[in-house]
Amino acid sequence: MAKLGRVLVALLLAMPAGTAAAAGTEPARSPWTGSWETAPSGSTSALTGAAIRNVVHLSVGGSAVRVRLGNRLGTAPLHLGAVTVALRRGSGPDAAPGTLRTATFHGARTTTVAPGQDAVSDPVALSVPAAADLLVTVYTPGDNGPATYHGTALQTSYVAPAGAGRAADEGGAAYTRAISRWYYVTGVDVRGPAQGSVVAFGDSLTDGTGSTPNANHRWPDRLAERLRADRLGVLNAGIAGNRLLRDGTGPGALARLDADALDRAGVRALVVFEGINDIKGTPAADDADAYADAYRVLVARAHARGIRVVGVTLTPFRGYPAYTDVGEAVRRRVNAFIRTGGAFDAVADADAAVRDPAAPTRILPGYDPGDHLHFNDAGMKVVADAVRRALGRRP
Repeated sequence: MAKLGRVLVALLLAMPAGTAAAAGTEPARSPWTGSWETAPSGSTSALTGAAIRNVVHLSVGGSAVRVRLGNRLGTAPLHLGAVTVALRRGSGPDAAPGTLRTATFHGARTTTVAPGQDAVSDPVALSVPAAADLLVTVYTPGDNGPATYHGTALQTSYVAPAGAGRAADEGGAAYTRAISRWYYVTGVDVRGPAQGSVVAFGDSLTDGTGSTPNANHRWPDRLAERLRADRLGVLNAGIAGNRLLRDGTGPGALARLDADALDRAGVRALVVFEGINDIKGTPAADDADAYADAYRVLVARAHARGIRVVGVTLTPFRGYPAYTDVGEAVRRRVNAFIRTGGAFDAVADADAAVRDPAAPTRILPGYDPGDHLHFNDAGMKVVADAVRRALGRRP
């Protein structure tokens, strides 16, 4: 395992250091690296006047943080009245004493984010360990929406309905409402010893559907555990319902690739696990060549930034209501391209890892949460292991 880790680091760090970090230029001795991400999946009604305490789970640590806040899918300017960050105490909305910091934007405590844009805070001096829970609290005094959010958080966050002045609260008493979405926050970067990051790019299988809520058992979380000793962050750019060939839930893969993957700080590798929603969606996409063309475009755009790309085979779904034999045939042709088409630098064979040997068109029952499409915690672990092996293999 130690040898595999050394090979992994050598391969990922062979890329030119400046090509994968479009989020800003930092001194080589203290680079920014993405530690956590969620991809905007849609917009919803704003919580006007509320303070929203988003709970996010970091992959790697550092001596400073900066947060990314999005109005990517909004149609009106977003006014941020206050933004704070803090380490979480326990399992609720309380901040660990002495860790709460106010984030600024070009030196100001408030900022306005134009529709379609993100804002990145100034550096915040806060030492954060790997695998820490961070509270990113956003107060929006006059936002009438629509508010950019991520719908499948699988993480409880908290709202103070009367939010004025509450972003600076260490205690969580004012945060009386629990929510299962992330509002506005789209990323956390850290500055310190991290060696770069890996972006997991996909749909609900990557977003974590089927795994235990509030447990950080999505396969990108499991991958982060395995890469921690190598000081590599893992960013989850999965969106439940997302598609490769067209818009679905959230913009389609090609439309969101830059913002959700290539533009993130310190990206060294991109893991692409997307396409099953096109196969089972309406209308279904049954031209395997279209998938191959889309994958080639994704890879070419990543390679232009010096980013290595791992392709993940599409997993079985017999038993899911949208399953058809025609769709299964498409899945097999697409997987043949992923495995042998030569487009990817490496391949993680999730299909082989999770399918039932006695019924290869189905997920092994021990990995199936019951819907015959997604993975339970055990299945997520197996997928993470497959991706980990692929990242450590020479192209």
